[in-house]
Amino acid sequence: MTIRFRLNSKNDDYTANVTIREAILAGWTGRDRAALEKHIEEMAAVGVRRPPSVPVFYRCSASRLTTADEIQVVGEDSSGEVEFVLIQSEGTLWVGAGSDQTDRKVEAYGITVSKQMCDKPMAPELWSYEEVAPHWDELVLRAWVVRDGARELYQQGAVTAMMSPPALIREYTGSDKLPDGSAMFSGTLPAIGGLRPAQRFEFELEDPILRRSLRHAYAIRTLPIAG
Repeated sequence: MTIRFRLNSKNDDYTANVTIREAILAGWTGRDRAALEKHIEEMAAVGVRRPPSVPVFYRCSASRLTTADEIQVVGEDSSGEVEFVLIQSEGTLWVGAGSDQTDRKVEAYGITVSKQMCDKPMAPELWSYEEVAPHWDELVLRAWVVRDGARELYQQGAVTAMMSPPALIREYTGSDKLPDGSAMFSGTLPAIGGLRPAQRFEFELEDPILRRSLRHAYAIRTLPIAG
């Protein structure tokens, strides 16, 4: 899977095709283990099984990643969630922003299957991780949903809610580096008011130190279930 990104680093700013061969969706990545356990119990109460490990790393096809401004989903049970994304490409670790759109009805009986059912939209720009690493904990994730014409804040919080990039990489690989061609979604923040579908999802990763943001928005087109 090849996606064209704008690559922004301390020394350069250019556009290039980035090849992604492996898509990893990290889950249950909260740094606060007491709060994480509470959330696991809440999800279990609505039918989502306890993860086999904490964190856990789900997989989906790399072809599900997209920078499109519209995706199609089957039925009305999916919703997005903002996450930071780590991409290892040609020896450099990049940071992006993405949405792990997931079918919540299917999630109750098969999380991996639910992840595969929906495209994973990403902002079309990446930052060099080396550039943001010194002030990583200052970065902020936000998302909004648009429902029936009304725009609502859906998620907001610092990236410190999730494990740091080095910790996530070590948990997944046992080393300090992702395999080249990998894209790893970070896990996410609680939804304000609970998970819910929308006609449009908007998200950003803000860097208040360098005064910039990675932003993207996409429409969700619902396809009918005929049987």
